[in-house]
Amino acid sequence: MQLIKSSFSGYLPRNVARGLAILGGAFILAACGGGGGGDGDSSDGGAGNGNLVINAGPDATVTEGVTYSLSAEVSGGDGTYTYNWSASPSLTIAHEDTSSSSASFEAPLVDSATEYTLTVSVNDQSGNTASDFTVITVAPVNIAPEASIDVPEWDDLPANTFPGGVEIVFDGTGSSDDDSTSSDGEIADYSWTQTSGTNVITGVETNLSTLTIVTPIANDAQQLTFQLEVTDSEGATDTDTVTISVQSETETLPVVDAGFSQGVFSGEVVILDGEASTSIPSALPLTYSWERSNNVSSSSISAIGSSSTATASSAVDDSDALSTFAIAPSVSSSTVVAFTLTVTDANGNSVEDTINVNIRPMPTPLLNDTGFLQQATNNALTEAQQNDFPGQDGQRGADIIEQNGLIEKAGRGKAGFDFTRLNANGDEQDATADTWSCVRDNVTGLVWEVKTDDGAFQDKNYTYSWYSDEVNGGFEGDETGANATCLLTNCNTSAYVEAVNEQGLCGFYDWRLPTHHELFSLMHLGIADDVAIDEDYFPNTGAVSTEPLWYWTSVPSADGVNSDDAQNAWALDFDSGVDNFLNKSSAARVRLVRAGR
Repeated sequence: MQLIKSSFSGYLPRNVARGLAILGGAFILAACGGGGGGDGDSSDGGAGNGNLVINAGPDATVTEGVTYSLSAEVSGGDGTYTYNWSASPSLTIAHEDTSSSSASFEAPLVDSATEYTLTVSVNDQSGNTASDFTVITVAPVNIAPEASIDVPEWDDLPANTFPGGVEIVFDGTGSSDDDSTSSDGEIADYSWTQTSGTNVITGVETNLSTLTIVTPIANDAQQLTFQLEVTDSEGATDTDTVTISVQSETETLPVVDAGFSQGVFSGEVVILDGEASTSIPSALPLTYSWERSNNVSSSSISAIGSSSTATASSAVDDSDALSTFAIAPSVSSSTVVAFTLTVTDANGNSVEDTINVNIRPMPTPLLNDTGFLQQATNNALTEAQQNDFPGQDGQRGADIIEQNGLIEKAGRGKAGFDFTRLNANGDEQDATADTWSCVRDNVTGLVWEVKTDDGAFQDKNYTYSWYSDEVNGGFEGDETGANATCLLTNCNTSAYVEAVNEQGLCGFYDWRLPTHHELFSLMHLGIADDVAIDEDYFPNTGAVSTEPLWYWTSVPSADGVNSDDAQNAWALDFDSGVDNFLNKSSAARVRLVRAGR
């Protein structure tokens, strides 16, 4: 549409100007009646001034993805032009040279025919402007979607073959629509149907991207065929088909899982916790059998001085149980031993699964075990093996290895403890001797004082306050020991250490208070109704009562400081097996130690 306005009309007399305006109005009505540039028709050209006229070109229809070229024709003005293109709705227009009317754009992807108004404006150096528009309709080009069914694999069966009575999931999410307006090629609709075989989709949701079915159980093998139809957002469709084979009930094998592979020391528990099932009711009951590879023997070593009579002669405790255990055999180097679970159903089908257990010889321990051999469930303590609660203290370590007869001791002792009695000169005593003065711990190498019951200054009933003028946490403690009872002038720990060293107990003169870890290494936590120590080697520890049997350690406690001075020190209760910090003025027992190695 062309609008003409005189650039010199402002200089005419008023009556002449009004006459020209009336005459110009007649031309405007005529142009509107002819369907000019205002509606995008290029027959007349765009509005302007100074006789500057532009024509945006004819309306057109293009398909999505096509690059469309724009070009305008201009006349009038001073001959030097600058062009600008714009679009509504917005488009990216390539227009590098604004002195030329030529431009282009790529038709966007659309779901339906969409009109875009492309407007071009021009101005010359004299300031005259003109504009026009053209309407470009972008039509969609629909590429049909592609249907795709992903079929899961079943272990040890050919592709697309499944047992009877099992759940399988067909996955249609691999279907795609290349010209989808969404970035992920989303499919608008899914529709699953079954075209052959025993009907298994009645009552099943068939309008999802996946289809979940349960294969039929029958006397004979059969085939089932399924079809997936996908529809894109523009109504185009595609289908994919899959056929699966389903085994008969007698062909369907049970499923077996022998559990998890492990690493243990000789004499520790190997957990054999299998799982087995069948999808065929007539195949029940299932029977089980565990076997161990024969690359190692089952005999135990001769445990020198061990009080245990147990052996590891049985490869598997209960080989016909689904969940059972074995004792790791004795090996001289790291050895992989296989344990195989065989499951047989009522139809005579057998399957097996194997776990590998890496067994290593028990290294020479440097720390004592706890003595605790019981195992815990959610609500109880028991002597029985608990496969549902693996890794417990009662399944690992020197205590269980000793119980299974696969540990050597230099001396004797309960559970995994290994002690030797020493006489007054520090020499080894026969294990049957009635009297001894000290005990050597053959695991830690420490030599320990043995308390007496003779009323002498080592008597079990004497107590002491904590006192040290060296490592004390900033506070030496209670030197007088007013709350304690003993035969010394000052009943404190330092005075007792000095007295024992002056005596030269067992021929040694370097006795001291034990650290927390050293004293705790004597605790036998598996003794439930007596003091928590092996009384065959440490008699006269004290009597179990309502009062704790506190024994001092050399370690000050950071709890309960006063002006950064430690008022407390750690002590262990040989009744309950717990530790706590006591005020240094408290009265507690003392068992001295020295390093034996």
